[in-house]
Amino acid sequence: MQKRENIFTHKVWVPVLALTCAFLWGWAFPLLKLGFAEFGITAEMTASKMVYAGFRFTFAGVFILIIAAILHKDFKVKPAGQSGNDVTSTHPALTRYLSPWLYILAFALMNTTLHYAFFYIGMSHSVAARASILNSMGTFILVILACIFFESDRMTFRKTLGVIIGIAGIFALNFGRGTSGGFSWMGDGMIFLNTMCSAIAGLMTRGLGKRVDVFVGTGYALAIGGFLLLIPGFAAGGALPLVTPAGIAILLALTSISTIGFSLYNKLITCNPVGKVAVFNSLIPVVGTLSSCLVLGEPFQWNYLIAGTLAAAGIYIINKAK
Repeated sequence: MQKRENIFTHKVWVPVLALTCAFLWGWAFPLLKLGFAEFGITAEMTASKMVYAGFRFTFAGVFILIIAAILHKDFKVKPAGQSGNDVTSTHPALTRYLSPWLYILAFALMNTTLHYAFFYIGMSHSVAARASILNSMGTFILVILACIFFESDRMTFRKTLGVIIGIAGIFALNFGRGTSGGFSWMGDGMIFLNTMCSAIAGLMTRGLGKRVDVFVGTGYALAIGGFLLLIPGFAAGGALPLVTPAGIAILLALTSISTIGFSLYNKLITCNPVGKVAVFNSLIPVVGTLSSCLVLGEPFQWNYLIAGTLAAAGIYIINKAK
């Protein structure tokens, strides 16, 4: 009897699941802005943003771990093997300092705590459509870092061309003025730091799957990372100023996006070549821009079209199979 193919490696389901992740993450941009308004969180309420983000990711991590328990996933954490597909295998000395749980903690800090601390601050000081395009910078940073840390990745002409075109799209955001605005440290600067954390977490995902079941590891990372956002948030006097049914619904929607998106995406990139999955990330800035303009009523700027097209083209060129 022929063995049934894994849904996460199936030639039809891989694109469907990857597109689902991209679509969900694109809609997170306008939902986050709506959540700020519904909970009464203004641009200067940094501590409250940490609380808002902390609740979202702590809940998402707990939900994933509950589902993992129901599905009888293996919760055991183990040392990583030396297979050459991990930053610590490329640089073995790192394994002396990164125990399995320390690695998970480091991943949680990069993938959730620092990543979304910068993201939430940046989003409250930026136009959502603009931020969704700028956020795609993480893909190009990841390509460069992968060539530095992974022996199996080499900088090719195709990758160089894709990075140049994609970064050109990011610079196109600053052409002209109007409601799209120009560069700001609290807006664009924070989003850029968020993309750096995202890229580093992308490098670490391979190692996560070697230490624990990737579904369980995703739950650990979100729960721990979210809790680490709540601690400084509450310590600094943060809170949700207003709590309404609509606000709770938005928070649950964002939690669901994190639960589904991170679970599917992390599983996909451990079962397939990263490029085969990451190519679908080109849809994120497109969905983020269009949904922000439609839901939030943000004016559509001509530089959004140029920037989004170039960013998507850069990601596509980098990941397109020969």
